[in-house]
Amino acid sequence: MIIIGITGTLGAGKGTVVEYLLNTKGFKHYSARAFITEEISRCGLPVNRDSMVLVGNDLRVQHGPAYVIEELYKQALAAGGDAVIESLRTPGEVAAMRSKANFSLWAVNADIKTRYERVKTRATETDFISFDEFATQEEREMHSDDPNKQNLAECIKQADFVLTNNGSFDELYAQIGKILERI
Repeated sequence: MIIIGITGTLGAGKGTVVEYLLNTKGFKHYSARAFITEEISRCGLPVNRDSMVLVGNDLRVQHGPAYVIEELYKQALAAGGDAVIESLRTPGEVAAMRSKANFSLWAVNADIKTRYERVKTRATETDFISFDEFATQEEREMHSDDPNKQNLAECIKQADFVLTNNGSFDELYAQIGKILERI
């Protein structure tokens, strides 16, 4: 069983990497976003980025900094097979996954303007924001000393592999192929 954890900046292409692994390599996908969205719905909150951060952080405070990712890992273990867990957002989540066999952490990044354009095109419930709001949200999630809050900068720093996604799909897929050969 290979386990790939995905981290990275907003709109960088984490989902594109996941789709490639699912469609071409047979990985199963476990999504922190979907897990947290279910909890948001149970709480009757609007599904937006603020609710995602609030509920995700609250789950971590209640159950520990790695709670969401640990729950996804349990699902992956029960299902068996190669798994991609998207997206690790705290150093505690990274630390918890480091104790698992055959784990590697991949970070995805791209230029902020490119990422914003992708987010606008993607148009999910959390994506209807201005560029300034996008940049503010990202800054809020990049650094924190609180183990229960997002610290994307530290997660990216701890990644085993960093994919730069400023180009075409084929360029991204070539990077993925090279990483898969190494693991």
